Order: sequence, then structure tokens, then C-alpha cells
Amino acid sequence: MYFGDATYILVIIGVIITMIASAKLQSTFARYSQIKSSSGLTGEEVAKRILSANGIYDVQVKPVAGQLTDHYNPADKTVNLSEVICHSDSVAALGVAAHECGHAIQDHNGYFPLRVRSAFAPVASFGSGISWPMIIIGLILAQSGSVFGYRVMEIGVFLFSLAVLFQLITLPVEYNASHRALVQLNSTGILPPEEEEEARSVLSAAALTYVAAAASALLQLLRLFILFGGRRDRD
Repeated sequence: MYFGDATYILVIIGVIITMIASAKLQSTFARYSQIKSSSGLTGEEVAKRILSANGIYDVQVKPVAGQLTDHYNPADKTVNLSEVICHSDSVAALGVAAHECGHAIQDHNGYFPLRVRSAFAPVASFGSGISWPMIIIGLILAQSGSVFGYRVMEIGVFLFSLAVLFQLITLPVEYNASHRALVQLNSTGILPPEEEEEARSVLSAAALTYVAAAASALLQLLRLFILFGGRRDRD
């Protein structure tokens, strides 16, 4: 069915954009993970120093399994660093650790976009998980002549749009966290200017993956609107 569907090109474009962004992140991280920071601090030590410098004492720094699985969890107040970040003293590791602390600072200061994203996350997760089954079920029902099938598809597309909206909400949160990270690395004297620029390159590459994910999701949503509207008009 894909070969007869011209809108599938939107999916292909989205996949290509995502692959390029991912490759950019992997190559940039690989490059700067080989450059040791002159501070000699590990990602874990940098995270603890930044949190302390901002008067944040209720957040723990924990190692987690996996590669580039780093994240801040506002629910249990933890900065979770993958092992390659937690125990490394590379410029890349310090940049990533500082970025996650940027989220902790956002949470500590009541940064509104982060609160919106945290509140919206369960809704987006639900929409992402159930949207495609509903779209497929609605399509099957519509093909059998059921008007109800269109309603099911409409609900499925709406739920998918919630997941897309979450991707868009995520963008300013991530960019702001990276900005805060660079400010902290500078103000605490952890990285000299030349190393700060290298950390900026890593964070920019990471931010690009969020832009790519949002663009891919928007293209997929556009495809659904085209397919759904066109099919309804024909029927």
C-alpha cells in the first residue's frame, strides 16, 4: 500500500531528518568524548557542583544503565547520568551532565514550560500509545462502510496530535536547559572558554535531535490529515 501512497514521502523525509540528526549527535559526541576536560572533574562531580552552586540540595545524582540515557526526573528529584557520562571527565560528559542539571535548575526555579511538559507527559504518552491502533481500527471500519469508523479515525488523529504537541513543548525546555548548562559551566569556572565552545557543540547536536523528532512528528501528522481528509471527501 505504501508504493501507491504519495504521502508516504512525508514519512521518508521525516526518517531521513531523524537519521541525519542522530548521526550528527553520535559523531559529535564520539569526537568530544575523547577530549579530556582540564578540570579533571567527572560528570557526576560536575552535576553535584552545579546543584550545590544553585542551592539545590534535594536532588540526587544517580548513575543509570545505557548510553546517552541521561535525564532529569522531576518526580523523584534525580539527575540520572549514564555510565559513560557519570564517570567520564570528557568535555562531552561535562556538557551533558550540566544540561541535565539545567533541568533541575528549571524545576527548582519553577520554570513554566517544564511544568507544562511534565503535566502533559502522561497525556502525550497515552495518545502516542493508542492513536495508531484507533486510526487502523477506524480505517477498517470505514472501509466496511461504517460511518462510525471516521469518528474513530478522528479520535486517533487527535490523540496523535497530542503526542506531536508534546514534542513541540519539549523544544524550548531542552534549549533553555542547554543555555543554563553553558552559563553554569562558565560561572562556576568548570570549563575554560575553548572547552565551553566544545561543550556547546555537543549540546547543539543533542538539541538538533529534538528538532528532528518534532519535524518528523509534524510531517506524520500532516500525512494523516491529508489521508483522512482525502478519504472522507472521496467517500
